[in-house]
Amino acid sequence: MMSDYTGNTLTGKSVKSIVIPKKQRGVAAIEFALVFPIFFVLLYGIITYSLIFVAQQALTLAAEEGARAALRYAATPAARGSNACIVAKQSVSWLGTGNVACTTAITPPCSSASAAPCSPAGSTYPIKVTVSYPYAAQPLVPLLLGSLMNVAVPSTLGSSATVQID
Repeated sequence: MMSDYTGNTLTGKSVKSIVIPKKQRGVAAIEFALVFPIFFVLLYGIITYSLIFVAQQALTLAAEEGARAALRYAATPAARGSNACIVAKQSVSWLGTGNVACTTAITPPCSSASAAPCSPAGSTYPIKVTVSYPYAAQPLVPLLLGSLMNVAVPSTLGSSATVQID
């Protein structure tokens, strides 16, 4: 008898001539059909939550960039807030500028306890920049099971940053 390089004896039968019992035919297809949906849902979840985390980090960066833009000189606090929102929205333009909401909260300190709004002239005051994205209304990845999947994803993503203006 001859032997091949692995040490197996050659009997003259090719691999194609090996007979598979009838009970075993198609088992691989059935196993694949049972296992594939599990792996697909797992992969879908990884992709969905990865994009949610990416969007959340992008919103955090946008809020920080907006807060830094508020530090640049502008004539009024409202102009600083407007500049902050413009820069923040530009930072997350890939999410769609119509979908991203930006607000600024300017709270100048009062020199005395009064009910009237305080003037920030000559004093320090904080500007808080808040950026949000309605993820439930505009998901980055289409929901796999429709409204059933809404439970597993956040309705809104958001972040805020605050700077002290002199």
